[in-house]
Amino acid sequence: MSVSLPPQLDVWRMVTNQRRFEGSVALAQLPRLASVLVDTDGECRYVLAFYRDSLKIDVMHMQLSVSLPLLCQRTLERYLHKVEIDQRFGLISDESQEASLLDGMEAVLIEGNGEVSPFQLIEDELLLAVPLVPINPNASELDPKWAQEEVIEEKKPNPFAALAALKDNK
Repeated sequence: MSVSLPPQLDVWRMVTNQRRFEGSVALAQLPRLASVLVDTDGECRYVLAFYRDSLKIDVMHMQLSVSLPLLCQRTLERYLHKVEIDQRFGLISDESQEASLLDGMEAVLIEGNGEVSPFQLIEDELLLAVPLVPINPNASELDPKWAQEEVIEEKKPNPFAALAALKDNK
């Protein structure tokens, strides 16, 4: 069953009921992410599924698809950075449970009554996907044409030449 995502949800109840959410969120609704983007045109498609796996681990499976408008640091032009995320999160209530998670599964510590903001979790993953130095892979290589000027080296006097002259005078 696919339902639109509420602003807050109880992850333990979602796991028990094996809930699935599918939809999209405008980039303008993610303020921390918006601060690193050129503009907020576009939206992120998401699928969140909550379940308990065969090893009795509570899981949130997150799939995200978005094209982030970034500023290429090579050309200083806007480009769309395609992001596809398919990640499973182990929902834990205590840090000691992290050791029991499978390889490739990230831990999400759920504190208190289990209420979380799913949009904040989505925004966290998208922030991690933003490259430190955005460079459009389709941008042409810059080829600076520096003038091949002849370097004129000034002949500096040897500081020991004066000593050599004194030595020769003896």
